Amino acid sequence: LPSALPPELKPCELFDLHRQIVPYVDSWGWQKSIVERRKALVGIDTDTDEDHSDTLIALQHPPVYTLGNGNDEKFLNFNIEDSPIEIHRIDRAGQVTYHGPGQLVLYPIINLRYQTKDLVWYQRSLEELIIRALQSAFSIKASRIEGLTGVWVGEQKVAAIGIMCARWIVYHGLALNVTTDLTPFQHIVPCGIKSRGVGSIKQILQKASSGRELNDAELMDIAYESLIKEFAEFFQLSLEPSPDLHL
Repeated sequence: LPSALPPELKPCELFDLHRQIVPYVDSWGWQKSIVERRKALVGIDTDTDEDHSDTLIALQHPPVYTLGNGNDEKFLNFNIEDSPIEIHRIDRAGQVTYHGPGQLVLYPIINLRYQTKDLVWYQRSLEELIIRALQSAFSIKASRIEGLTGVWVGEQKVAAIGIMCARWIVYHGLALNVTTDLTPFQHIVPCGIKSRGVGSIKQILQKASSGRELNDAELMDIAYESLIKEFAEFFQLSLEPSPDLHL
């Protein structure tokens, strides 16, 4: 019998800014513009989508706190009017988190009609591809913790996930601490979880160092390449680099 043909890969435009520090308001504006454009192409009462291309944006942010739609200000260890750094309220699920240089952020904008129409499945999928990427690129054994969202190495959270969905188009995404200065996390209760700490790939590798220490740029490049590879394979997407965000 002839072997089954591999599934056709769905196109996904890739905006690779992983070495760049992009203001949060810029990336938020890009996402909103792309989502609105995609929503306009999705029939309200049908599963058809005239635009079959998904989008992935990879970047870093300058120091910023973002407050999700479930945020309680008790998770801020400062008066919100006197925030030590920039702060934004946004429409993703969840509590407060920190973004900053050295943290790899991926914003997938995906139509789940072509995947699985299940937001819990999608969150677990993002966790899974991070776990796979950390293992394959750095031999770091990461895991989930029952009842919590994100990826952990021991008791330390190394990746946060926060999403939003409109007509089954998901946006926002994941943030992986690669070489991040973790100090700003001390001013918040990250994602509302008081009982566990925050870690980074660099910190974990330094503790287990047995060879040449990679510099920050190398760590970021390796994390990026591994993460987008796992992302494309998991969601069966063909990443198509795009030189510019045409919005």
